[in-house]
Amino acid sequence: MTIDDTVALLRRHEARAEAGGEAAMLADFFPFIAAHPDCLSRTCLEGHLTASAWVVDPARSRVLLTHHRKLDLWIQLGGHADGEADLLAAALREVQEESGLTRVRAVAAEIFDVDRHRIPARKTEPEHWHFDVRFLIEADPTEPVVVSDESHDVAWVSLADAVRLNSEEAIVRMVRKTRVRAGE
Repeated sequence: MTIDDTVALLRRHEARAEAGGEAAMLADFFPFIAAHPDCLSRTCLEGHLTASAWVVDPARSRVLLTHHRKLDLWIQLGGHADGEADLLAAALREVQEESGLTRVRAVAAEIFDVDRHRIPARKTEPEHWHFDVRFLIEADPTEPVVVSDESHDVAWVSLADAVRLNSEEAIVRMVRKTRVRAGE
């Protein structure tokens, strides 16, 4: 997979992106990628593409969240692409690294959600943008989870509790999309 394949994947998501916030953020991805050939690497100091997994149980009633150590927020699993243009593969890798789960599957190869957000400066790393590409991943909630050193905790929570733990629009939007898909 190449960055051109990633751009094509993002273009296909344009038809499914929620009007307003998500669509506006998605529009920002294209000029950023065009201007930054190194956008898949964290060495791109202005920002970079990241890959996330919105991990749900088969009933779509619970989501696996991590209490991120650096950000001190409950968020979806995910992280840096580290040069990998196959963002779905990167998202699946992040699930395993951050939770220890091995019995996971992508619900679809298409993008579930996108988000663009600022990451605060830390030590030698300046403040920068994360252009986050998110995939819907299904996992077995009976499989034990492991808390990595990147997190304070990792836990399965109800969709309502996900919004109580983090009421940012990005989480609310993914919960809303999950509820719509559960009703399909």
